[in-house]
Amino acid sequence: MKAEVHMVKGLSFVAKSDSNHWLAMDGPPELRGAGAASRPMELFLLGLAGCTGMDVVSILLKKRAPLQVFRLEVEASRAEEHPKVFTAIHLTYHLEGEGLKEKDVVEAIRLSQEKYCSASAMLSKACEITYDYKIE
Repeated sequence: MKAEVHMVKGLSFVAKSDSNHWLAMDGPPELRGAGAASRPMELFLLGLAGCTGMDVVSILLKKRAPLQVFRLEVEASRAEEHPKVFTAIHLTYHLEGEGLKEKDVVEAIRLSQEKYCSASAMLSKACEITYDYKIE
């Protein structure tokens, strides 16, 4: 995989990788950014959420589970000093579907966290990742 990043102005950047889709990143105004796009560390969390979320939904769809709504909340803590790495991440999976079985949800999340999600595998080497789920 390859990626490139281009400065637009100050701390405003655009980036793209192999999928050839452009993504904007920005810093806060006090650091000469425009505050107009996601910060790089936010993108880590969004990448984690997208990775595990796609795993869970894909596994449930393969099981023909009646999933109608999926939402994932992510909360992270960071170190106070530089480098301000993540020290803990908590994921809350929210799922809705009439007849959705808890055992299928538990298995899909476990498979994502323990086998399939590359982002979880990498980030878990640097900080604790915990999770829970709510079937609504």
